[in-house]
Amino acid sequence: MAGNSQRRNRRTSNKKGATVGSGGQRRRGLEGKGPTPPAEMRKKHKKNRIANAKAKHEARRPTARRGGKGTSELVVGRNPVVEALREGVPASTLYVLQFIDNDERVREALQLVAERGGINLMEAPRAELDRMTNGLNHQGLVLQVPPYEYAHPDDLAAAAFDEGEDPLIVALDGVTDPRNLGAVVRSVSAFGGHGVVVPERRAAGMTAGAWKTSAGAAARTPVARASNLTRALESYQKAGLVVVGLAADGEHEVGELEALQGPVVIVVGSEGKGLSRLVGETCDFRVRIPMPGGTESLNAGVAAGVVLYEAARHRS
Repeated sequence: MAGNSQRRNRRTSNKKGATVGSGGQRRRGLEGKGPTPPAEMRKKHKKNRIANAKAKHEARRPTARRGGKGTSELVVGRNPVVEALREGVPASTLYVLQFIDNDERVREALQLVAERGGINLMEAPRAELDRMTNGLNHQGLVLQVPPYEYAHPDDLAAAAFDEGEDPLIVALDGVTDPRNLGAVVRSVSAFGGHGVVVPERRAAGMTAGAWKTSAGAAARTPVARASNLTRALESYQKAGLVVVGLAADGEHEVGELEALQGPVVIVVGSEGKGLSRLVGETCDFRVRIPMPGGTESLNAGVAAGVVLYEAARHRS
């Protein structure tokens, strides 16, 4: 009888049914999940993407570095000097020929120097000005432009992340005309970008010509210089930025690329040659600008302006 009782107990213990305390489990299941997490913690939210990219960047952010300085430059001749002063080109010293014929351009140059302040005014004999300019026709006016202090490429992305924004940067590959560089700087400023990157060698730098073409934008839009452009682009990728190269045979049309909505570097090559091989292979996407008119290529300044407009449209 004892054995039969034990067998009955084993059978009844395996019966399905409610267990003690199950009501409490059901009550907990009906409880709320708590407040909605902030945007920075929600996957696929723009602020979450920015926070993740910023965290990646901060984890590998270098100590303060600069991109070095350019070389000093001389603007020679009455008209070029007056135009440079009008456009706000940085200047350290204006050299004026002793006993110069005081015409309207000379008077305007002296007035602009006085109004701007911070520019030294030096009188020099003709022999000294001839020596400084290697015999160029200086017409008695020579303006010294100090070396441009370049940012480090990482500075541009860091500044955007610090403002809680997706970086929008333009890198130039093989662009040698300073006027194109100035035009790109102007477009980056106009469309809310965070700076321009140029290679250290075989590329245009921030000369007086670039300053003039930028129409003042160079004073508020930083230009960084990279010793190796490919490595700089790879560094941006590790920090969470997408590298988009502009190419005539690109696989995507610029107006359809959703990557422009997020942290991005737009790479523009030279007119005719386009992107160099290594830079082109580094790009995550290659995009083209549709041109129904049949033009083979656009100069760097115009091409950058088109892509920056599309990026700004995607972000609005």
